[in-house]
Amino acid sequence: MLNRIAANSADFQLQLSELRRKLSPDGSVVSERGRQLTQQLFGQNLTPQQVVERICQDVRQHGTDAVLKYARVLDDPNTSAGTLRVPIEALERAHSQASGDFLSSIRAIRKNIEHFQSAILHSDVVVNDDRGIVLKHRYTPLRRIGICVPGGAAAYPSTVLMTAIPAQCAGVPEIAIIAPPTKFGAFNADVLATCFELGIREVYAVGGAQGIASLAYGIPEIPSVDKIVGPGNLFVALAKRHVYGTVDIDSIAGPSEVLVIADESTKAPFAASDLLAQAEHSPGSSIVISTSERILNQIDLETEKQLQQLERADLAKASLTEFGASILCSNEDQLVELSNQLAPEHLQISVESPERFARRIHNAGAIFKGHYSPVALGDYAAGPSHVLPTGATARWASGLSSNHFLRSYSEVEFSRAALEGIEPHITALANREGLTAHRESVLERFRGP
Repeated sequence: MLNRIAANSADFQLQLSELRRKLSPDGSVVSERGRQLTQQLFGQNLTPQQVVERICQDVRQHGTDAVLKYARVLDDPNTSAGTLRVPIEALERAHSQASGDFLSSIRAIRKNIEHFQSAILHSDVVVNDDRGIVLKHRYTPLRRIGICVPGGAAAYPSTVLMTAIPAQCAGVPEIAIIAPPTKFGAFNADVLATCFELGIREVYAVGGAQGIASLAYGIPEIPSVDKIVGPGNLFVALAKRHVYGTVDIDSIAGPSEVLVIADESTKAPFAASDLLAQAEHSPGSSIVISTSERILNQIDLETEKQLQQLERADLAKASLTEFGASILCSNEDQLVELSNQLAPEHLQISVESPERFARRIHNAGAIFKGHYSPVALGDYAAGPSHVLPTGATARWASGLSSNHFLRSYSEVEFSRAALEGIEPHITALANREGLTAHRESVLERFRGP
């Protein structure tokens, strides 16, 4: 099931490139249902990128009418302006009816996330000296953010926790959540109860590109935000890319990924369960690499065995076939080089001495070390956000954190004596660049009377 690849094979880089191409949000692949809806909406076949551009432009120009037009075709034909916002009473009711065990878990996880996200939060820096120079680097929270919570095939209260709590730790005063109007989205009791527990009262039953456009451009029913975060399908990812610049975004995410590094100490049932955990996202990429062919064979057999017991076995099998791989490396140096090249969303170093790999691997959204640190720990409870860079963007991108909800700026204060001391250098550069007004704005301060 997992495609076995030898890292020394002649066409290895070609196979690797093809796998990475499949995982990138390039907007070229759409389901048959997606094609039918596109034809229904626009009267012609369009790429997902073209669909997103049309929807976003329409919402920007026509506001609520455009949002409702798309929502009625794509989500719920009964959508109206009055039903976009989920009533506060619905959130309160979901919370009051939630089980004590569920709320206890939410509170415990909230504590873990708050502990970590508060500990890493940036603080103001002041640099001064006795010459009358005071320089400050200040941080302030964003005013208002929007969170996209998926709701197609499963409900994700974990996404609410992993996005809203870091924003709250940063001090963001206004948080708006959008989710599709489905039993797994804006109408899901667990999602609504989690929102209420966190003090979030703005939840909107709208998804897809029209939801992203609503947050970015604002409509009467949904005030605009400064930043949009959270996962979603291809159309959501492309819509976030389209509105970037009007608002900030966290990332343009593709399918979920895990790369497992295995050695002779790796417990095959553990590794197989981690591969399947990502595959059940469907699409989800599951890759295992090792210098041991024996352990790769064991993991393959165990994956086949565990697959038979999964509720989402068909979806997981399709992901493993399409996006999975089992890669045999010649030595540890090749293994490390490959891991850095793949730059996975989740890197699981499931070996006896994980630190010897971790200190050499720099490209990963999050690293899970040892046999008892499954990726699900990060997905649900550890503290770092599970919103992480995918598609090899971990080469330069970082996972979402409380610091991404801050904006920074500098403050500069000089005394007369300090300005006088640096004036010759400003004058020299201003003269060289021909910006004489810049020079004069400094010299003017030393002229009489």
